Amino acid sequence: MSISRERAERIARAHACRGCLEYSYRKVALKAGTDAVREALGVVWTATLWCGVCGVEQELGIDADGDVVYVG
Repeated sequence: MSISRERAERIARAHACRGCLEYSYRKVALKAGTDAVREALGVVWTATLWCGVCGVEQELGIDADGDVVYVG
């Protein structure tokens, strides 16, 4: 069973910014993982986060269990 979109957004917002280590995001965008990424890494949701403090843009891959698979 996969996690919901709302749960994936909460997980993404709970991840610290890799630039300044703050948790204040200006914007969070979620999209379903592509078939290739889902097969290779098990990613169900891809979250793009824009930090409200330092402006860093980062991407998270979240699997069906709610674990962060990668940060880029």
